Amino acid sequence: MTNANPDRIFYGWWIVVAAFLNLFFSVGIIYYGFPVFYPSLVQSLGFTRAQLIQGFFIGFAVAALLLGVLAGVMIDRWGARPVILVGIWLVGLPLILMGLMTRLWHYYVLCIVEVAGYVLTGPIPNQVLISNWFRAKRGRAMGYSYLGLGVGGVASPLLINGLITRYDWRRAFEVIGALILVVLFPVAQWVTRSTPEEMGLSPDGAPAASSQDRGEALPTQDAQSADVRRAVRSLNFWLILIGCTLTIGAIGTVIQHFILFLRDVGYTTSTAPRISSGLLVASLAGRVIVGYIADRYRRKNVMALFYLVLGLAIPVLFVAGRPAAAWGFAAVFGFAMGADYMLIPLVTAECFGLEALGKLLALLIMGYSLGQWFGPWLAGRIYDSTHSYHSVWLIMAAAGIIGGATIYAVSPERGAATLAGAKTERKK
Repeated sequence: MTNANPDRIFYGWWIVVAAFLNLFFSVGIIYYGFPVFYPSLVQSLGFTRAQLIQGFFIGFAVAALLLGVLAGVMIDRWGARPVILVGIWLVGLPLILMGLMTRLWHYYVLCIVEVAGYVLTGPIPNQVLISNWFRAKRGRAMGYSYLGLGVGGVASPLLINGLITRYDWRRAFEVIGALILVVLFPVAQWVTRSTPEEMGLSPDGAPAASSQDRGEALPTQDAQSADVRRAVRSLNFWLILIGCTLTIGAIGTVIQHFILFLRDVGYTTSTAPRISSGLLVASLAGRVIVGYIADRYRRKNVMALFYLVLGLAIPVLFVAGRPAAAWGFAAVFGFAMGADYMLIPLVTAECFGLEALGKLLALLIMGYSLGQWFGPWLAGRIYDSTHSYHSVWLIMAAAGIIGGATIYAVSPERGAATLAGAKTERKK
């Protein structure tokens, strides 16, 4: 059975809506909104800046390493939907319990569980979902899905700041956690489907034969499967991993410390979240435009260019005390963030194919997630020692620039040779 009615909306776009909501809550609110809680946790519980980040750093060092590969295996074996269903509870419940915490170890334990939910509900399963449902329009679909991350990032600082102002930080945690469960569980249960084949459909809504022909014509070589061990031994894999780790580490450092930094240079508790939201508004435009560009130009070059812009924008923070500079940085850095996560699965699929994409993305996300939280943790340690972010911004600017150069060195043609070698080995 295929999409017989051309006037009917392809169900894959409902999958995009589901992925949008998953990323809105599990990444947009948790990753981008959580820093709004930091000033309250410092004031009420006496946490240092390094301790604030250390909770998630420990979480990724423990939960991401244990669950990362396992999540990839589960997705490749059973599909993304059951993995997401489990992850939703591990995202929502810890947030509710954070409203009750009184000790640092409470925070650390809940962060570990929260990270487990992030791994099972965030980028890994949603990237695989979109890659399974789309071929020719994959970049566009990924861009629309990742708008959820950006919209969540825009809304969450304002929403969380409003809840804290009206109630307190404890009630804000409880409301956000309950909201995640109420919205995401029904969507995962009744809307999400792991593959189009479950509904008798084909990727992009095309008839099966033409979809296959189209897949063979695409440079991503979707018809070929990737051998994970051969892929991990390839230069492309390590270039992608190193480039993403450096750049996303720089992004994570800016995001996690931005509100605290803006408070340090003189902005008020209401203005700092607005500038942070402005940064994420700019990222919305970036995500849409990057998706269209990625369908028309070499994806690794697009990714490298945006990563380079990220690195070059960071030194503007040295003059962020001027409102024009702060808002200008938010616009440029935010726009370039459109390429942060969404191009990783596209470039990975371009190099290694789709069949083992879940396992490969799990390995990549395990690696760059450590960078994503090691960078902010290191920044917290540096700030606690020097009471300044100057050396932090220099380090992160260099990381972004080197990350962009590393991604530029990726060669999809070399990846095609890896795929061909894996296919030849399996035939023997």
